[in-house]
Amino acid sequence: GTPHKYDPTFKGPIYDRGCTDIVCCVLLVVAIVGYVAVGIVAWTHGDPRKVIYPTDSRGQFCGQQGTPNAYVSPEMGALGTPPEKPRCFQICVNRCPDRFLTLLSAYSSSDMEYYRQFCVSGFDNPLKVSAGSPMPELPLAADPSSCRPPPSLFQSPIEVLKNKECPAMLIPSTPLARRCLPAVQAKKGVIMVGNETTYDDGKGQRRNVTELLEGAKKANVVLEARQLAMKIFEDYTVSWYWIIIGLVIAMLASLLFIVLLRYLAGIMVWVMIVLVILVLAYGIFHCYLEYAKLKGEAGSDVSLKDLGFQTDLRVYLHLRQTWLAFMIILCVVEVVIVLLLIFLRKRILIAIALIKEASRAIGHIMTSLLFPLCTFFLLCLCIAYWASTAVFLATSNEAVYKVFNETACQYSGQTCMPETFNTSNVTKACPDAQCLFAFYGGESAYHKYLIALQFFNIFMFFWLANFVIALGQVTLAGAFASYYWAFKKPDDIPAFPLFSAFGRALRYHTGSLAFGSLILAIVQVIRVTLEYLDHRLKAADNKVAKFLLGCLKCCFWCLEKFIKFLNRNAYIMIAVYGTNFCASARNAFFLLMRNIIRVAVLDKVTDFLFFLGKLLIVGSVGVLAFFFFTQRIKLVQDTAPSLNYYWVPILTVIVGSYLIAHGFFSVYGMCVDTLFLCFLEDLERHDGSTEKPYFMSPGLQKLLKKRNKGHPDA
Repeated sequence: GTPHKYDPTFKGPIYDRGCTDIVCCVLLVVAIVGYVAVGIVAWTHGDPRKVIYPTDSRGQFCGQQGTPNAYVSPEMGALGTPPEKPRCFQICVNRCPDRFLTLLSAYSSSDMEYYRQFCVSGFDNPLKVSAGSPMPELPLAADPSSCRPPPSLFQSPIEVLKNKECPAMLIPSTPLARRCLPAVQAKKGVIMVGNETTYDDGKGQRRNVTELLEGAKKANVVLEARQLAMKIFEDYTVSWYWIIIGLVIAMLASLLFIVLLRYLAGIMVWVMIVLVILVLAYGIFHCYLEYAKLKGEAGSDVSLKDLGFQTDLRVYLHLRQTWLAFMIILCVVEVVIVLLLIFLRKRILIAIALIKEASRAIGHIMTSLLFPLCTFFLLCLCIAYWASTAVFLATSNEAVYKVFNETACQYSGQTCMPETFNTSNVTKACPDAQCLFAFYGGESAYHKYLIALQFFNIFMFFWLANFVIALGQVTLAGAFASYYWAFKKPDDIPAFPLFSAFGRALRYHTGSLAFGSLILAIVQVIRVTLEYLDHRLKAADNKVAKFLLGCLKCCFWCLEKFIKFLNRNAYIMIAVYGTNFCASARNAFFLLMRNIIRVAVLDKVTDFLFFLGKLLIVGSVGVLAFFFFTQRIKLVQDTAPSLNYYWVPILTVIVGSYLIAHGFFSVYGMCVDTLFLCFLEDLERHDGSTEKPYFMSPGLQKLLKKRNKGHPDA
């Protein structure tokens, strides 16, 4: 007979099509150009060293390559303290102190030379000069970068502390992340610092080292975490190839499961349905036995109303009325499931047939299983660009210096310049004033709009990430639609359907994908903003605001889920018809609403099969990894590596297996959804005549009792 072709009024995926949503395409290009410009500006002004290296009180980096300033003294507080708060200092030192020592004791002993290395740069105050000693030569000028008058060679300890040139005391410390933190250790249950249980606080008082424990608690956690990370890294170095073997096994198992669904989908679904019915039946029987067993026992006939609420729930299990209620509920559920099976039997068979057809489609387009790697790579690029831009924006502030003083001063808190501070009017009006680093900031137009640029960075990340996901979905949908609308499968399937669909998506429908991803990005940014506001309002005691915020969060969460569902089906219609986003979304929505029961049944059946598949793959590979890495398989007992923590490779294999299975099943789910929408379109557009033949498989035609008239070979 005459070979069948598409209905002339039907625009399938292999037909010529025009560009859609051009305005959104142009808007996306402009936004990307702006995003690149923001990145260039951020990379020009930003300095990631501010994240890695600590700074002293003058905003100068410590621990940079080629400099002797490797660590920060533990006595000098935290970075970035606002000028209106009590100010502590930070000092760059060559090494961390290894002993308890006070400034007073250093002045009266020979330890001043050791103590001097933990003072500010330029401090050169020797021991007290004894009577008759020659007068040392005074310095000609102060260091202009020190922001303070030249220190006298004969300052007393009180003057040194008042000028904040040295700490009052030193504590034995250990380096951590280029910072010196108290070296807290426990010996026989006793907390010690530098083998001491008490220390001199520099004010003539003895204190217990446990007072330092709170300040070093987080540091110890970090130290323990670093040791744990090193052991985990060692485990990865000796087990990485076995982990790769486990992931390959998971990939092969996922592929095998998808292939077997062509033959076992119906069996698995019906076996599970029968098991659910049998479990409910056993529950009814067990409730009846418990109800009959309690007959005649004292207190078992008390009603639930008379008993009231009890915190011990086991009390209710001794009442006959409880088991009677359980039995009635299970009977109702059993009857409902049986009735649903009776009325939805045909729709369940259609869902099973579509799942089998999806397995055949993937078998003919095997490259679709590798396509998620492309999507993953593009998502990694988006994440890397967003993260690097965010870091450069966050570190593009400049060092801001403020006037600090202990007495009243009209210039207190004002911005100052360290280079010219000693010659300014501030030192004349306020002799004790100092120009110290306050925080990182700036007063230029660029610095004022840093928050807006960070917001734009987050928004563009969501937009581009959603665009990449949309591109992957419409590409897969186009490839699987090419399979469905091939009248003679697989002969009529176009060559390289996946690459053809990818090219069509980029050439004609970039604007539509940008439109759908833009809508979703706006909703996601609103959700992020609500989460930020919720975090800020946690300390507030405004219950009305918290309630309204909770309602908004719930509403936008639901809206995001709905938009994702609508976008997914809109992209399928775009791949099939080549229409714009709004038309595709509208057509997909009303098409699904006209077949809502079929949608619900197919969704639940596929969800069950995907859950079962992930459970089988992850569970089997995880159990195999557990027995192997714990050396419980005698055949390969000597082959298994020796590990610090056997759970490290096991968890890695389990998580990796889940991600692999999820990647395979995401392709399979897109295939099922595409074939389902094509199937619904096929039913509505065609009648089996010579002019409008069905494109569904013979199995679906037989199930629906439909056939192409006059074409027995169809």
